[in-house]
Amino acid sequence: MKKIGATLLTAIIGGAIAVGGYKLFENKQMDNMTFEERQKVYYANNPGEEVLLSSTGNPDFTQAAAAVTPGVVHINVTMSGRAARGGQGAPFDLFEEFFGVPQQRRGQSRPATASGSGVIISPDGYIVTNNHVVEDADKIEVVLTDKKTYEAKVIGRDANFDLALIKVNATNLPIVKLGNSDNVQIGEWVLAVGYPLGLQSTVTAGIISAKGRQIGILGESQQQQQRGYGYGPEEQVINTAVESFLQTDAVINKGNSGGALVNARGELIGINSAIASPTGTYAGYGFAIPINLAKKIVDDFKEFGSVKRGYVGVTFAEINDALRKEVGITDVNGLYVRDVVKGGAAEAAGIKPGDIITKIEGRTIYGSPDLQEHVARLRPGDKVKLTYKRAGKEKDVNITLKGEESKSKADEGGESSASATEIFNKLGASFVPATDAKKKELGVSSGVVVSQVHRGGVFEYFGVERGLVITKINGKPVNSVDDVESALGGTRRNIVRVTGVPERGSTVEFNVPLQY
Repeated sequence: MKKIGATLLTAIIGGAIAVGGYKLFENKQMDNMTFEERQKVYYANNPGEEVLLSSTGNPDFTQAAAAVTPGVVHINVTMSGRAARGGQGAPFDLFEEFFGVPQQRRGQSRPATASGSGVIISPDGYIVTNNHVVEDADKIEVVLTDKKTYEAKVIGRDANFDLALIKVNATNLPIVKLGNSDNVQIGEWVLAVGYPLGLQSTVTAGIISAKGRQIGILGESQQQQQRGYGYGPEEQVINTAVESFLQTDAVINKGNSGGALVNARGELIGINSAIASPTGTYAGYGFAIPINLAKKIVDDFKEFGSVKRGYVGVTFAEINDALRKEVGITDVNGLYVRDVVKGGAAEAAGIKPGDIITKIEGRTIYGSPDLQEHVARLRPGDKVKLTYKRAGKEKDVNITLKGEESKSKADEGGESSASATEIFNKLGASFVPATDAKKKELGVSSGVVVSQVHRGGVFEYFGVERGLVITKINGKPVNSVDDVESALGGTRRNIVRVTGVPERGSTVEFNVPLQY
């Protein structure tokens, strides 16, 4: 009997050790997973939360609404007078008009506030929202449906996609299940969930009324005839934004930006971003970024701090009557290649000006969003199959996408009144840990790389460039985003002390004032 008891005890202890070891291994593995993989682990550990049946007969969205609402948050942002005036100010400013000096340099401006929505996609606090919700924020506050409030930091953002990833320090948060926007059908029921017009959590219903919409709201140059997917000096005037919106008639208003568009199963299929309206309020159509595109972008933010884009290396025009007459073709669908970038992926594959790109991965190209969205989901080095037509004959080629590098051959005093997270956001930059090889190359023992400098931030204002390896902040060694935020807590007199090594050069030390 004693022998049996000892054997049983040994088995129990061995099982506990195995389970504990597995959990430790699982947590370590989670750090290297994409958000979609992390969610699969979550739902595997929480059966019963994953599947909701699509509505049939009379629509009933009660289950979907109940599942999604806790995972959609209210985002409140505080902006400096400089940022607020840049985005919402008068048509002209007398100080700049007559003196050529920005008004913010002449005195303090009153902070402004704005709000939007966000979607929790990981229980440990990662939230996806729109870039335009947080791009000018000095402080970001996230409020859950249970009224819990957290301060958030920006992990990465990109205006070309109007997407941002922010994070709060919390665990076991409710999430919204990632869906598959490729499977969305025109006429399918959807729900829009967010915080419109200053209201609390709000759910509206409608259908998908169109896919692959390009409405010309992103990017600095809106050129409808020639959409650039190349790189080089000639590309500077071409729109590099990616628009392939899901269009819905579910009611979306100001404040819904960054919120969830979900199907009747409660799966996230899009991030609500814009409305078509002559008045600024709902007038029938809203637009959401497809989640299959957003998945790749937010994974890039988490891993690199910025988007890693792959480029085909062509500039092209959508085919229409005017183009057919201009170049003497009869094709209806496809993209007419205007130019091929020297040394680019398309040139290496044999594509030439005058060719017509007709398919991508075997799917017919009807307009630029068909190519743009698919390529935007890939990274440099990924391969994609294109079909092009030359002299009436089609040919398939596999091209290897190229990256952006080919686009252009106070020490003492009182405590800072701002929190570390607020200072982090005010700097306006994304950081990724420096690799061991990079540290060895530079002869440093610590470091984070400035992976992106955001428009309107302090780093941009003072000319801090991408690629700088920051080894210390306020005298403390930094090796991760969390180290950066922690070190910023030691900021004195609103001055951040930075020690770093440029890509080419020796160690530099400089002070970055937070007010200017």
